[in-house]
Amino acid sequence: MQFPESWLRTLVNPPIATDELAHRLTMAGLEVEETVPAAPPFSGVVVARIAEIAPHPNADKLRVCQVDDGSGALLQIVCGAPNAAAGLTVPLARVGAELPGGMKIGVAKMRGVESSGMLCSARELGLSQDHAGLLELPAGLTPGQSLREALDLDDTLFTLKLTPNRADCLSILGVAREVAALTGAPLSVPTAAAVPVTLDERLPVKVEAPDLCGRFGGRVIRGVNARAATPAWMKTRLERAGQRSVSALVDISNYVMLELGRPSHVFDLDKIQGGITVRWAREGETLELLNGQTVTLDPKVGVVACGDQVESLAGIMGGEATAVTLDTTNIYLEAAFWWPQALAGRARRYKFSSEASHRGERGVDYATIPEHIEFITRLIVDICGGQAGPLDDQIVNLPRREPVRMRLARCHRVLGVPVTQTEVGRIFASLGLDYRIEGEDFVVIPPSYRFDIEIEEDLIEEVARIYGFERIPDVPPMARAKMYSQPEVRRGNHALRRLAAAQDYQEVVNFSFVEADWERDYAGNVNPVRLVNPIASHLSVMRSSLIGGLVANIRHNANRKQSRVRLFELGRVFLRDDAAQDGPLEVAGVRQPLKLAGAAWGPAVEEQWGAPARLVDFYDAKMDVQALFGARGPRLRFEAAQHPALHPGRSARIELDGRTVGWIGELHPRWAQQADLQHAPVVFELDVDALAAGELPQVRELSRQPVVVRDLALWVDAGVTAQSMLDTVAAAVKADPQLSVVQDARLFDVWREKSQDGAAPAAEKSLAFRFWLQDTEVTLDEARVADCLARIKDALVHAHGARQRA
Repeated sequence: MQFPESWLRTLVNPPIATDELAHRLTMAGLEVEETVPAAPPFSGVVVARIAEIAPHPNADKLRVCQVDDGSGALLQIVCGAPNAAAGLTVPLARVGAELPGGMKIGVAKMRGVESSGMLCSARELGLSQDHAGLLELPAGLTPGQSLREALDLDDTLFTLKLTPNRADCLSILGVAREVAALTGAPLSVPTAAAVPVTLDERLPVKVEAPDLCGRFGGRVIRGVNARAATPAWMKTRLERAGQRSVSALVDISNYVMLELGRPSHVFDLDKIQGGITVRWAREGETLELLNGQTVTLDPKVGVVACGDQVESLAGIMGGEATAVTLDTTNIYLEAAFWWPQALAGRARRYKFSSEASHRGERGVDYATIPEHIEFITRLIVDICGGQAGPLDDQIVNLPRREPVRMRLARCHRVLGVPVTQTEVGRIFASLGLDYRIEGEDFVVIPPSYRFDIEIEEDLIEEVARIYGFERIPDVPPMARAKMYSQPEVRRGNHALRRLAAAQDYQEVVNFSFVEADWERDYAGNVNPVRLVNPIASHLSVMRSSLIGGLVANIRHNANRKQSRVRLFELGRVFLRDDAAQDGPLEVAGVRQPLKLAGAAWGPAVEEQWGAPARLVDFYDAKMDVQALFGARGPRLRFEAAQHPALHPGRSARIELDGRTVGWIGELHPRWAQQADLQHAPVVFELDVDALAAGELPQVRELSRQPVVVRDLALWVDAGVTAQSMLDTVAAAVKADPQLSVVQDARLFDVWREKSQDGAAPAAEKSLAFRFWLQDTEVTLDEARVADCLARIKDALVHAHGARQRA
C-alpha cells in the first residue's frame, strides 16, 4: 500500500520526523518497505506567469515569451511548447537552476534571440512522462514561489508491506489510528456534513443471499455533472497513492476507498432497469467487467443484478453495462458489507485482482456504511453538483463480535515483561478497543473494523506492538547449554538428498495428493486415503507411492524436448493401517512412512565423444541404489518379482538382511505408452528408514602381500541365479577358515548357447566368477590358491549342481 506522508499527517500529525515515523510503524508490525520523495531533487525552479507572447522572428515553431517570475522585471524566454499562451501559470527554471539528471540552466541564444531560463514540462521536472507541453499550474499560485513548496514536492511516499490480517490498515485512516496509538498524537477522523435530502426516490433493493451480503446501503443522486474536473488536491493525492485519475465520479470513489478503506460503486441510474437484486450467480451467466474482460459465472460467485441481467461482481468489480461515463447525469451510489469468505479467491479465479476485492476478502468495517455514504455524497455534490435522495440502509446479517478475554498473568508469561494493568488499559484505549476489567482479566469487545482480534493471543500481540518490541529486554536462557551429538550410524534426510544428487539426480517436490488413477495404476491401490476437500477435482486422493509423480515429471520434460531426465523425491506416502495411532506425524488409521524414489530416462550419460550413446537400463539404476546404501550396498538382494507399476520381466524386489526395503525396475510398457514416452524410464522406490540406518566402519589390517586373481567358470541350470551362487560362496568363506583369504568375488560373464531353428532355449548357462585372494601375513602359493578354488567349486557343486566349464 502506497500513500503520501502529507495525506497521513492531515489525520494525525505527531511531532516526529519521517524516518522516526517509518521506524515506529515498522516496529509495530506495519512494515515500511520503502520511503521515496514525491519528486526527484531539483533546484532553482519557481512559479511563473507568461505575461506576453510573440512569434520568434527566425523560427516558425518557437515563440518569445515575456515571463513574470516575481522578481519585478519580465524575463525573456524562448519556448517551443504548443500550449504556451499569455496568462498561463507554468514552472520556470531560472538561470543557475539544476534539473533532474544534472542539467544546468544558463543564458542561451536560440536562433538569434536570447533566452534567460527555461519553461518546463512535467517530464523535464521528473514529475511524470508527459512532455506534450508545459506543466500547467493552478492560476492562484504566486509568481516567484518555489515550485517544490507550491506543489509540496518534498513530500515522502510511504510503501507499507502489510500482513493479510491487518485489513484495517488498508486505508489512510487505519494507518492514522496506529500512529495515534504509537505516538499519542490526536486523531482527526474525516467527517462531512450530511447532504440535504431533496429527492423522494429510492431504488428497490432485495438481498437474497444473507451469506453473501450482510449490509447494503445506497442512495439515488440526480443531476450530477460527470464532466466536472477532479480537484487538484484530490488528483495529487490519488496519483501519489498510485491511482490514475479517470473522472470525477470514479476519482471520488477511489479517494474514499483509500482514505477511509470503504470500497463503493457508482452505477449509471438510467441504465438500471427496475430494482437491484443481490444474489449468487446462476450457472452459465456472463458479465463484461469494467476492465473489458468477459467472465462466465457460477453459483459460487456473488453478483448484483437488475432483473435477470447481471450488472457487477459483488464486492469485486462493476460491469460495463451500468458503468458511469462523462455523459452520466443520474447515479446510484452503493456501499455494502460483503462477507470475506464470499469474496475470497473469486477475483483470482478469473485471473485478475481489484482494490475492492483485496479489501473485501480481508474484512471491511460494517458499522460505518451510512456515515461513509454521506461522506461520498458530500464530495459528489460539492464537486459534481446534483440532488440526493434518502439513504437506504438494509441490515441483513452482520458478524457477531464475541468478547475476547485476556489474562494479565498470561500476558506477562508470553511477553516476559510485567506490563502493568494501567499500561495495558492505556494501550487498549489508544487503539480504540472497548474493554472492561474483571479482576486481573481484560474483556475486550473487538471493534467492527478489527477482524484480526479473535483469541487471547491477538490481544497480547496488541499489547506487545504498542508497548514496543524494543522495550522487551533480552534475557539469556538460564539453562545449561547442552550440545547433542548426531548418531554416526544414522544419516538424516539432507544427507540422503546429497547422496542422491551425487548420483546425478535432481530433486523434485510433488503434491502429496494425486489422481485416483495413479494409485490404481502405479500402486495397485484400490482403496486410497481420500480427501474430503481436494484443491482440484482430479487431485482427490493421498499418494501411497512416489512413482506416479516422477513419471509425470518425466512426461512434462519430454514434452519440452528434454532428452535426458534423472529425478528423485524424498517425501511421505500415506497408507491405510488400522494399527496406526495419533501422534506428532501420524493420524489414526493412516501410516505415513518416508520414501525416496528415483527415475532415470534417456541416455545413460550425457552426450559425449568418450562413451557410446545408450539408453539407461535396469543395471544403471541398480548401481545407483547400491551407492545410496553405501557400505551395505553389497548386502542388498534383488529378487525378481512383479509390481503394478513395473515391467513384469524387468523388475525386482530389493531386500536387505531378509527385509523388503524397496522396488526397482523399468516402468510397465502400458504406463510408458500412456504417458507418451518413447521408451520406459527405470524407477526405484526405497524405504528411508532402511536408507538412514548405517553401520560403523570396521577397521582391519592392510595387507602388504600381493593379490592373486583367479577365474572360475561353471555350468548351472538356467534357473539358478548368480546371486544365489555368490551367497553360497559368502557362506562357505564364513564357515571355512581356510577360505579366509578370499577377499572378494564377482560375476563377470554370462554365456548361453544360441538356439537353432527355433528350438527351445538351452537348459544350461555358464557363469564366470572372478576371485581376489590375499593373505595378511604371507604370499599365497599356487597350491593354497588351488585348494581355495577347489573348496569353492565343491560348495557350488553341492549347493547348485554346478560343473566346471572346460
